[in-house]
Amino acid sequence: MNTEATSRRMEPTQDTMGMLRLLQMLALLLLAWALIGCSSASPYRAAEGSGFGYSERKITENHYRVNFKARGDDTSRAMDYALLRASEVTLEQAYDWFQVVNRETFVNRERVSSGSSFGAGAGYETIRDCTPLGCRVYRRPVRNYHLGMSLGDDRSVIETILEVRMGRGVRPEDGQTFDAREVYENLKPEPSN
Repeated sequence: MNTEATSRRMEPTQDTMGMLRLLQMLALLLLAWALIGCSSASPYRAAEGSGFGYSERKITENHYRVNFKARGDDTSRAMDYALLRASEVTLEQAYDWFQVVNRETFVNRERVSSGSSFGAGAGYETIRDCTPLGCRVYRRPVRNYHLGMSLGDDRSVIETILEVRMGRGVRPEDGQTFDAREVYENLKPEPSN
């Protein structure tokens, strides 16, 4: 058997190497496109399996609980999106205004890198207790409080919950009462290009 002919068949040619590089570049471009598509999705959307987005629950005929849950730590944006959804529900139910009768905001943080922060939270701590006879793993609830400079950045999940009462006609002059159409016009997301 001719070993020179065999070795030529096993070596990649310039055309083959060029094709492999082209396929690698195409794979990288597709991955980048997929990541950009995932990161640019609007946070203002109906909540699905993960629970991120908005949802509402009817309590009485004119009383609803509105939730908005998102990644990040922008509490004002979460509140704006909860108010936006409250305005939409109010208009969908043919009411003119809504009053916020109860409001709660929860932030759950996870440390990932450096930064400064202030906050409080609750979660679970995993404990591994080992002896010469074996190890036992369990979780216990913990409360976290922090203020100032930290050696970790916080990745957060934020949830705002509003209980709203809706009405028609003249809006009461209470500070927590909002014109639904005005809130909708001021807070609606800009159309994406």
